[in-house]
Amino acid sequence: MTTPLNLNLLAANIKQWGHSLGFQQVGICDTDLSVEEPKLQEWLDKQYHGEMAWMKRHGMMRARPNELLPGTLRVISVRMNYLPAKASFASTLNDAELGYISRYALGRDYHKLLRQRLKKLGEQIQNYCHDFEYQGVLNFRPFVDSAPVMERPLAAKAGLGWVGKHSLILNREAGSWFFLGELLINLPLPIDPPQEEQCGRCVACMTTCPTGAIIAPYTIDARRCISYLTIELDGIIPEEFRPLMGNRIYGCDDCQIICPWNRFSQLTDEDDFSPRVTLHTPKLLDLFNWSEEKFLRITEGSAIRRIGYLRWLRNIIVALGNAPYQYDIILTLQQRLGLNTMLDEHIHWAIEQQIIRRKTNTVSVQTAQQKRLIRAITKGLPRDA
Repeated sequence: MTTPLNLNLLAANIKQWGHSLGFQQVGICDTDLSVEEPKLQEWLDKQYHGEMAWMKRHGMMRARPNELLPGTLRVISVRMNYLPAKASFASTLNDAELGYISRYALGRDYHKLLRQRLKKLGEQIQNYCHDFEYQGVLNFRPFVDSAPVMERPLAAKAGLGWVGKHSLILNREAGSWFFLGELLINLPLPIDPPQEEQCGRCVACMTTCPTGAIIAPYTIDARRCISYLTIELDGIIPEEFRPLMGNRIYGCDDCQIICPWNRFSQLTDEDDFSPRVTLHTPKLLDLFNWSEEKFLRITEGSAIRRIGYLRWLRNIIVALGNAPYQYDIILTLQQRLGLNTMLDEHIHWAIEQQIIRRKTNTVSVQTAQQKRLIRAITKGLPRDA
């Protein structure tokens, strides 16, 4: 006679298997996100999603996991650290001739890695259940930031942390430098308790954001966010935001860097997340001189590749416009004119900024937020400066 399936024991095993697969934490929650639906609808109605039409197209499906996998009863939420040993935050942000790339994108694209690990976890659960008496067919489906899933509210429900005022998940022991992934499953596993919110009165992330994208606690206007502007926006970057972008050419980490909880951040154990030498502290002019073939070759297997060559050049052009005056910058920008009308718009702006800097004999200007951020890094995060 087959032994009945012990769900409590299975839940404990799932967490052990998850740790063996490289996840730093595994939590389990139900699928009820009904409390999130009015907030999501209001966010969409106010057009805070910008040109990310897919967010509006999916609508409330994001808050209904069982519409993605019918019969889903639980969500297994996982997190994996990605902070490299030498993040070089301050040294890169403080040098306007270098390009700053969000630290999550310095290594291999995380989507495939996490999805493969989650699939293995699902297969382990499936194999385990075969040895016990279980009524029904076990179904599971992994998700990693590539489908309409509200991963942060789910992670919070599963006890992986709480949603910070910058909308990211924060954890008392690990800060926020980690990826999230989900495994939807049709097993009634015991659920984990959520963590208590610990942000208190702190508004460091809100006051540090270069473009004021955190318009209220827990609310991001993506149209103002540098990550959106450099990654998701497929067109002309509004001129008002260009000087505020500094040398950030792919994403932005400011709201994470300044967060006090990230003093407890943990380094990644994954070799795949180690920075690629060509992307770690790259010179803007070197990057701008890449051919499309070189861009595709160097970014193979990287999250950066998805923005394409034109957006890559556009972002670098803005950073060159914010860099200290160099005749070589103007000359190099001029040589790219005529390649694309969208790029030309940014090139003309960048050349104008360089000429203004030459005439006024000024270097690139650091905002008060930038100076405060650099001080916070060198004082509180010397390991990563």
